[in-house]
Amino acid sequence: MNKILVVEDDRKTANLIRLYLQQSGYTVNIAVDGNAALDVAHNWQPELILLDLMLPELNGLEVCRMLRMTGNVPIIILTAKSTEDDVLRGLDLGADDYITKPFSPREVVARVRTVLRRTRNNGQSMPESLEFGDLLVDLKRHEVRIKRQIIHLTPKEFKLLETMAKEPGRAFSRMELVERAFGYDYEGLERTVDAHVMNLRKKIEIDAAQHNYVETVYGVGYRFAEPREHAV
Repeated sequence: MNKILVVEDDRKTANLIRLYLQQSGYTVNIAVDGNAALDVAHNWQPELILLDLMLPELNGLEVCRMLRMTGNVPIIILTAKSTEDDVLRGLDLGADDYITKPFSPREVVARVRTVLRRTRNNGQSMPESLEFGDLLVDLKRHEVRIKRQIIHLTPKEFKLLETMAKEPGRAFSRMELVERAFGYDYEGLERTVDAHVMNLRKKIEIDAAQHNYVETVYGVGYRFAEPREHAV
């Protein structure tokens, strides 16, 4: 049974999150400030931490930084802030995902499942292909098919799709996509990613009303839609 630490100074919000997580089979502990969060994380060893940014005594970004100095526990940021800087700083410090308040408790549970699944998969060998409904990404052959029809992508478009599809649900900043999809020596600007994503969408989102595979994460970048959203 996975242990989840909820770091949230608003007890009503914390208790609501705990209730939904417990109903989904998780063991939950709560910390109401940054110092308590570090103590509980050290002594209780949770499998995932839900971390609010606005905390008394020690803010969430500092807690995230200190947690990353001592371990790799998955961290999902909870933030009422909508500024790009806060989200990007959290992701740069090592957070795995973020959720903006107000949020649905069911969304929190879904994100927790996704991050935990992704963490488990990181220790396993990557499959030769990824399948999401009608979309098949063949990693070995570098082919993409929709309803068995080959979709012709440029090398950069394929690398972008591969990078995001390997970690569905995760928000990637433009800079991270440049580094992971094109390599550190890529000389283009971050905004060039937008043009590649636009072209990629035109090719794989033939029926955009039903299949929005690549989602814009406003103020951050992009993410690949959850597989469950495209279940047959």
